[in-house]
Amino acid sequence: MKSESKKTRYKISLPKRQDILKYLTECNRPRTLRKIADALGVDGSEGRQALLRRIKAMQRDGQIVLNRRGGYGLINKMDLHQGTVIGHPDGYGFLNIEDQTDDLYLSAREMRCLLHGDRIIARLVGVDKRGRKEGAMVEILQRANQTIVGRYFKEAGVGFVVPENKRIHQDILIPASMESGAKSGQYVVVHITKQPDKHTQPVGKVTETLGDYAAAGMAVEIAIRSHEIPSDWPDQVLEEVTSLTDEVKEEDKRHREDIRHLPLVTIDGADARDFDDAVYCEPQGSGWRLLVAIADVSHYVHSGMAMDDEALNRGNSVYFPQRVIPMLPEILSNGLCSLNPKVDRLCIVCELHISKQGEVKRHRFFEGVMRSVERMTYDKVSGILIEKDKGLREIYKENIPHLENLYTLYQLLNKHRQKHGVLDFRTVETYFEFDEDHGVSAIHALDRNDAHRLIEEFMLAANIAAAEFLLAHEIPALYRVHESPKEKKLEGLHSFLGELGLHLGGSETPTAKDYAGLIEEVKNREDAHLIETVLLRSMQLAIYSENNMGHFGLAFPAYTHFTSPIRRYPDLMVHRAIRHLIYNKNATGFAYSTNDMHGIAEHCSATDRRAEEATRDVVQWYKCELMREKVGEDFEGTISGVTSFGMFVELDDIYVEGLVHITALPADYYHFDPIGHRLTGERGGKSYRLGNRVRVRVMRVSMDDKKIDFELVE
Repeated sequence: MKSESKKTRYKISLPKRQDILKYLTECNRPRTLRKIADALGVDGSEGRQALLRRIKAMQRDGQIVLNRRGGYGLINKMDLHQGTVIGHPDGYGFLNIEDQTDDLYLSAREMRCLLHGDRIIARLVGVDKRGRKEGAMVEILQRANQTIVGRYFKEAGVGFVVPENKRIHQDILIPASMESGAKSGQYVVVHITKQPDKHTQPVGKVTETLGDYAAAGMAVEIAIRSHEIPSDWPDQVLEEVTSLTDEVKEEDKRHREDIRHLPLVTIDGADARDFDDAVYCEPQGSGWRLLVAIADVSHYVHSGMAMDDEALNRGNSVYFPQRVIPMLPEILSNGLCSLNPKVDRLCIVCELHISKQGEVKRHRFFEGVMRSVERMTYDKVSGILIEKDKGLREIYKENIPHLENLYTLYQLLNKHRQKHGVLDFRTVETYFEFDEDHGVSAIHALDRNDAHRLIEEFMLAANIAAAEFLLAHEIPALYRVHESPKEKKLEGLHSFLGELGLHLGGSETPTAKDYAGLIEEVKNREDAHLIETVLLRSMQLAIYSENNMGHFGLAFPAYTHFTSPIRRYPDLMVHRAIRHLIYNKNATGFAYSTNDMHGIAEHCSATDRRAEEATRDVVQWYKCELMREKVGEDFEGTISGVTSFGMFVELDDIYVEGLVHITALPADYYHFDPIGHRLTGERGGKSYRLGNRVRVRVMRVSMDDKKIDFELVE
């Protein structure tokens, strides 16, 4: 009883972090632990130990720092900066400072005890010869790398692992007792047992051997581990799914609107295995009624379940060529939740009433039970509606009237949206063709047709309706936000366009309509691709947020993700909010707060980026694999990027990008113009600019670095 009262007393008297920060701010100088304790009324050794633990936690979080005299001070008062280390393969690095645009340069000497991704506190020590602000490490807050994937080698009796992530610039030393049977040249997973310091490299232990360099599927295995993508199901999740079957229980269908009589169809890619959405529309008066039915994942996956914890942990499904790492177990993602044809499925339906001008007049959401009449593919729908393929039209003759209704409504909606400015960048999506041994045999451009656009248009309409529904009821939710371009990017863009005699409307606050107008204006110019590329690169990345800030690229004042709960956790959260509103009519009693949404938004934005980076690594591996057989061959291509050290060229029809290093250009001194996106020779005046056409020869392909080197063929 005595210990409980003491614990309670210290819990009450221990100052909060805000109190400590306020005291240090008012003091305007660092203070020792004793001074802080006295000033804030913390008595006794146990009280001071508790205070020390809180202060240490504040140190780890980068709120305060300990100086050499034993005084704790505020980082911003001591001209210190907190941030994340960005490593460079050449040994130096940068400190990305939160909420600041300029990074601090970290020399190779400073990087000896750091690795890419570490969170540190640094101080500004000066400006280097190139005019970069230079930093020095003061304190390491958090180590980013506990496990690393790379290739194991043993030379002269010394074992080491070369990290697959080239931003991790130091090799990991492997003592002989920690090789775990790995053979030289194999890919391995290493647990770091000793982080680097000023005198020694990092030391590690091999925990898993992935296999040989050229093994089939190695690229995906490396990406999964390098980016720490969860791929194994926890035992608790496997236990939860044991009772599930492919059939919907009869009791689960009760108290739902029955729309099984309506001929809803799914339209997806030929290789799709999970079907999130189905659509149906019909004329209604002078307008239309559109139903967008979405798989009801929230009926099966609830907060508190191991399945939900793991879905949040994963954040989203990851789609690699030839392999998918799903967000949900297969019994749900491909079975019970998937809107498979000719079986009953539970759904959340967005019902939209649309005028003859293509404007959504009203919408509602309801729980439904449906039965998809057909699993259609984009190519089949295009064949039926656009090419008028007689064979396909005969096979699917019962569905043709409904498909034609969908196509008519799509054209109406698209025409209405065009008035608000649709950003239609002519980017090319690609896919790989593999041979019998799972090697890459070719890369093809994905043929996007009106069937793709039809589904996209309906999904956009449903996502907008969901965002408006959530906003109207002021319920904590997740939004997909895309902020306006940053001022610095716009300055560069205006300068670039000025050189071409072009003008982007909107001045300092352009809209998507201004961007779309310029794209339309230049579409017939020879340099249209160059202009579109620069416009695209001026824009920010879309993220998830608990605050609605609109979607610049889509020109929507409010937007969310509602249509893919099988593969995206934010969509599942949106479904939970909508379900709550269906039953309760207001936000009262909703299980999540705005703070909860903030944490989920940050996490899901990070897993979204993680999936993109991991997929990009695998795609680049496969491209290198294809180009290994083409060393010495010549290709036509387009300059896709210009830097101070050379230019990147994308090959025609192969869609592979490689580097022409500045040393591989005709002999001259070249100057880089970042505004004009070009390299210009000082003596000869030869200029290489983004969008220029060139002929190149494949010189080298490095699978280790995932790099392809070209040289110009004059």
